[in-house]
Amino acid sequence: MLPENVKAILEKQKYRIAGNHSAVKLCTWTKKSLRGEGVCYKEKFYGIKCHRCLQMTPAVSWCPNRCVFCWRAIEKTLGPEMTGTVDTPETILEAAIAAQRNLLTGFKGFAGTDMKKWKEAQDPNQIAISLTGEPTAYPLISDLIDLCNRKKMTTFLVTNGQFPDRLENMASPYQMYLSVDAPTKEMYRKIDAPIFKDYWERFTKTVDLMSSFTSRKAVRLTLVKGMNMSHIKEYAKIIEKINPNFVEVKAYMNVGYSKYRLSRDAMPLHSEVKEFSEKLKDELSYNLTNESAPSRVVLLSRK
Repeated sequence: MLPENVKAILEKQKYRIAGNHSAVKLCTWTKKSLRGEGVCYKEKFYGIKCHRCLQMTPAVSWCPNRCVFCWRAIEKTLGPEMTGTVDTPETILEAAIAAQRNLLTGFKGFAGTDMKKWKEAQDPNQIAISLTGEPTAYPLISDLIDLCNRKKMTTFLVTNGQFPDRLENMASPYQMYLSVDAPTKEMYRKIDAPIFKDYWERFTKTVDLMSSFTSRKAVRLTLVKGMNMSHIKEYAKIIEKINPNFVEVKAYMNVGYSKYRLSRDAMPLHSEVKEFSEKLKDELSYNLTNESAPSRVVLLSRK
């Protein structure tokens, strides 16, 4: 389903294509963990082991938004959602694990590699269903999560909330993330550049649905300096509706194709992320419980 020119771009960026429309990429922190150079903020915040984390997407080039801060080549988006015949969840998971093992091969025997971790990494038990594209553009996303649940794998699903009907009866991931990139309709249009005309209605329907999820819930704010670091009270109102366990406030990072759209000046400093988080915390019943300066991210947890 992937055109050859799109596949070539992804492979040049060190993605491994899994099946017809899924992809895997080794996280920088997975590499660092294998070398004993530190762990990602998700391990610090939530206790997962990042050397056993599989970072993947079942819809590598499909997304209903073209966010200005996205690291992918948004002009190569193949559409807002997938149509036609798609791979089964079993095919995707098997191919994704095989791709992860292939990417890990080069670490074997390297002097700095922790071989105990390397062996454990061959059997990932944590899946970050995000990476690129919109995971819920894959029509069988519920079945994929259910398969991971049955295999005792924890799943972190990140969604932009543009497919509320697909989320409504979805199997529960271990942790459900909703990206809240803007608290107003106009700001959302500028930041997320949505394809769907009823983007705000779709997003607000997902906001209303989120409180019904029984899984752990997180809201992720990606802050772009000069674009969405205002309207604190409006952000707080949306977060209160969702009632998440956690709020991750993270800086935009000037990487990938986003470098052609935004300058390095659009990246907030960690101190600016923390200052924003303190103001947001004061509007909510949350505590500032953790932070990671290298990733420029702050964690707020519900009291």
